[in-house]
Amino acid sequence: VTGIHAFVDKTRDRLCPAINLFLKDHRRLSDYAWGAGALAYLYRHLGVATRAGSKGICGCLTLLQAWIYEYFPLFRPSQLPQSPDAPRASSWISPRLPGVDDARQRLAHYRQLLDDLSADDVTWTPYGRDGHTYIPRSLFTGPIRFSDIAERYDSARCLRQFGYRQIIPRAMMVPHDQYRPASGISYIVFWDQWVNQLWDNVAAHRLDLNFASRSCEHPSEIVEEYVDWFLTRSHPRITHPTDGVPQPRPLLVHHVSYDFLLLFQI
Repeated sequence: VTGIHAFVDKTRDRLCPAINLFLKDHRRLSDYAWGAGALAYLYRHLGVATRAGSKGICGCLTLLQAWIYEYFPLFRPSQLPQSPDAPRASSWISPRLPGVDDARQRLAHYRQLLDDLSADDVTWTPYGRDGHTYIPRSLFTGPIRFSDIAERYDSARCLRQFGYRQIIPRAMMVPHDQYRPASGISYIVFWDQWVNQLWDNVAAHRLDLNFASRSCEHPSEIVEEYVDWFLTRSHPRITHPTDGVPQPRPLLVHHVSYDFLLLFQI
């Protein structure tokens, strides 16, 4: 089962022990939502990787890398032609791994590219404006799970990938409890028991696009209040000032200047 490689640990050649729970009965392998599980596992470890003291990252980094290539043309490597039913990620040609010095220069270069991105530098609808009609669960709103990991997924936070105007999303669902050790090795989030039923109740937890927003003419279209809401919850720049003096928040010349940052709210 190639899908189990999405659940590797930081060694990159060992699997998360919890995967064994799902491999006991091979007749049920096709019953599990492997895509949602892999995404929940990746979301959790992206959060762990941002904590002080954490080294390395787990999860399906191929998924993360392919996602970057789909949305950001500036970072795309060469691409091979392939049939429409082939895995999308397999079409990208992996770039040559740089040396240590080259890697540092490339990192600084990529950070600057991200800081300079405009709305026109983002492919907002890489899967087409009607992709959700073929994959209805892409409109699911609620926790997605893998074993004891449950991560919040809210399709209302990325309406532009469906061809709809981005609105200020509603408040995130709050877990029942959480434990975040200072070591940065892991963290645990506790949800109420009723969240286990959300995934099976698709009709009640599928975003109604027409109710939530409206179709947009320009792929990066947003409501007027969105940028002010977003900037209170994120950072408009990645690169730190070199002189140690905090940089003032840049003036917004156009409201879509920082739209791309929503894509990093996962």
